Amino acid sequence: MLGKKVEKCWHLAQERGRWTDQEITKIPFTLTLKELPDISLIEHTNAVTDCSISLGEILMRSYGILIPITMDILIAGALLHDVGKLLEIGYDGKSYYVTEDGRMRRHPISGTALAAETGLPIAVQHIIATHSWEGDKGHRSAEGYIVHHSDFVNYHPLKDR
Repeated sequence: MLGKKVEKCWHLAQERGRWTDQEITKIPFTLTLKELPDISLIEHTNAVTDCSISLGEILMRSYGILIPITMDILIAGALLHDVGKLLEIGYDGKSYYVTEDGRMRRHPISGTALAAETGLPIAVQHIIATHSWEGDKGHRSAEGYIVHHSDFVNYHPLKDR
């Protein structure tokens, strides 16, 4: 059931962002770097999800019930952490740009709205909402911390190269 809602959320974002199946595979994972690395949003999402799963498994093995982690929620949140970028990023046939939606509400906000609309649990919405700097001033769940750090581990080494 959760997997179907994750899929539905991606499809809704694709539809709202007006991305074709071909185009969606080429969306860059960020527009904030001076030189865009040839890494797609899909590749980035898969890497963040892989890191999140590994970290979740290590923390559960190391600390057991001291850090309760719900793997289904963690995986759903990792898969959807950047779903709002399908509304934040546009393409004019030549270059990618930040859309009006992206200027008005960054991808953690639009992604959370998409997740709510598709009936995803509040725990998944929380991960999407807090995965970036927007979540720095408030509470993060264990799953939220894991996705947040997995995302930045997959961003900063590219930014700082």
